[in-house]
Amino acid sequence: MRHIFFIFTVWLLAAVSCFGTGADSALIKTDINLEEIVISSIKSSGTFEQSPVAATVIHGSDLESRNALTTKDLALFTPNLFMPDYGSKLTSPIYIRGIGSKINSPSVGLYVDGVPYFEKSAFDFDLFDIESIEILRGPQGTLYGRNTMGGIIDIRTKSPLKYKGLGVTLNGGNYGFFNGIMSFYGSDVKNRLGFTASINMTHHDGYFLNNTLGYNADSLNTFGVRFGLDYRAAENFVIKWRTSVDKLNQGGYPYAEVDNSGKIGDVTYNDHSSYKREIVSNGLSLIYRGKNFDINSQTSMQYLKDKQSIDQDFTPSATYFVIQDQKQITLSQEFTIKSNNKTNYKWIVGMFDFYQRINNELETKMLAAGYTTDKYYLIPTSGASIYHQSEYKNLFIEGLSVTAGVRFDHERATDHYGAYKNTESQRIQTDTFTNKLKYNRLTPKIAFQYNLERTKTAYISVTEGYKTGGFNTSFAREEDQSFDPEYSWNYEAGFKAKFLENRLYFDIAFFYIDWKSQQIYQPLPVIPGQTYIGGQMLTNAGRSESKGAEISILSEPYKGLKLRLDCGYTDATFKKHQRDANTDYSGNKIPFAPRGTLVAGVDYTHPVNKKHCKHVTIDINYHGIDKLYWNEANTASQSYYGLLNGKISFALLPVTLSIWAKNITNADYSAYYFESQGKKFAQRGRPFTAGLTITVRN
Repeated sequence: MRHIFFIFTVWLLAAVSCFGTGADSALIKTDINLEEIVISSIKSSGTFEQSPVAATVIHGSDLESRNALTTKDLALFTPNLFMPDYGSKLTSPIYIRGIGSKINSPSVGLYVDGVPYFEKSAFDFDLFDIESIEILRGPQGTLYGRNTMGGIIDIRTKSPLKYKGLGVTLNGGNYGFFNGIMSFYGSDVKNRLGFTASINMTHHDGYFLNNTLGYNADSLNTFGVRFGLDYRAAENFVIKWRTSVDKLNQGGYPYAEVDNSGKIGDVTYNDHSSYKREIVSNGLSLIYRGKNFDINSQTSMQYLKDKQSIDQDFTPSATYFVIQDQKQITLSQEFTIKSNNKTNYKWIVGMFDFYQRINNELETKMLAAGYTTDKYYLIPTSGASIYHQSEYKNLFIEGLSVTAGVRFDHERATDHYGAYKNTESQRIQTDTFTNKLKYNRLTPKIAFQYNLERTKTAYISVTEGYKTGGFNTSFAREEDQSFDPEYSWNYEAGFKAKFLENRLYFDIAFFYIDWKSQQIYQPLPVIPGQTYIGGQMLTNAGRSESKGAEISILSEPYKGLKLRLDCGYTDATFKKHQRDANTDYSGNKIPFAPRGTLVAGVDYTHPVNKKHCKHVTIDINYHGIDKLYWNEANTASQSYYGLLNGKISFALLPVTLSIWAKNITNADYSAYYFESQGKKFAQRGRPFTAGLTITVRN
């Protein structure tokens, strides 16, 4: 934590010095005003500066400035957000304030143009043609429901009624990296009907050589298309349709054995491992803005098909090989009605229904033993919920507001399971069962805020978080076939303000999370008489807590110079966690919860105004991750490391030419660590990369 505190202090002193006096003070008097952050979600209104929630808003231009290409890059903007980059895009958990889930359903909600993403295997995708991203930290169960204990990430793509023209971006770098984006936005003469189409392609050769196979283990190929229609049927009625197809073919799992001194060796497994995925998403939004209320209907469908092939022993020996085929379809419908009057009382009511069907097949090839096992899971899940939230402004005194809400969720899930053992001569059914789960839950919220003019807001809030239980797809005992829901109470206090004539924005939040029945991943237990092949499952810990703070500072002391600092501290601990009769992890730190995160950035645009060059922009940012533990026992950890990134862009109208680099200092760190079959394995973090980007817009 001392590294983060030191960098924080240096950055703050540098920022303050920019508001100097004397001759330089004349520069401060230029027309500068930090942009007001307006909430675009249908479920909220106003601005984040005056809302009782810890939030980060990222604009599409911010993503371009920091060369943020995937959802994993959102950590470059958000305090206490951690999304480790390891294995493959199948394993893409998001952690906020220490809350997350490495396997099974996520603990952070994700929406793209109103379409909910239920599975973490769909969380890691390319970001292109993005209008804005809103990240709400802390439980959002009242308005968003199940599995939003850590927060919400709401992504909005560009509208053809607002953007026009053709854009092409070509991005290339070392390790065979290439990314190409082509987008078109157009509309009719009256700008009532707009159409958009985008294509995105990404390739890289991989970063880590598999010495046994003779080629890189983690190559990547992605292809995505997105189409959209926006129709303004009337002045107060808009229809939006979005559909996207995302395809992925990825090598993966560049895990290498770790020796007793902690040194990571070479990747040496003998069977090619990969991850292939296809996602088709469709969303239809109907938005009516009346005189006193707004109505929104969001209909969505998402189909996910993926295949994981993995050398499960991660050694040159032909021991185990696992193939997982998964198909999912998710249908959802949501209706919301929200007041939009100018009175002190505002409200929102809504209902949400979904149906999800998962068909999972798992084949394990016992190469050394000469047989295979097959497991089949058919898991249909359905749920319905209703919710309401009210806000009353100027309660008793001017500027004091109260917000209160409640949501009721009902959910049913069934697991149809069958297992078989196959030899050359026969196929034997070894297990079969049908399990059913049912959950009902009320999740309340209450918050008080005090607004001083329009530039300062203080708030306190109490919110319950809830994550549904479910079924394990790997288990060795009957009692491990399913796991229970987890619950949390989040207590938060914050202060937001603009100073120095709106040239400095300051946001600080303190939180305490009381966490019960936490779902924690564990390796499968070793059962006498059974062959152990690794794998993980979820169980419930007794009680946990997470407490900490977040600070965000954005300033523009001079026209064209922007300074940004996002700093988070998290202390996430098991308060009561008796794993078994002989193992007590109470008092240990929760895995995958960095003790602190830091992003310090400087963005400077220098006007040139020459015939062929409008301006030059330099962006430098530093991303620090403090110590985190890899396991419940706290026997393996990653110490503090920092990644320095930079980009310089030349606006050579209509072309923008950029040179960028990531991990400039080539920091050496572990992106992941685990133990299996008595051995230790780890994956190195990505090395120094650099490249060139050319963007053309008409």
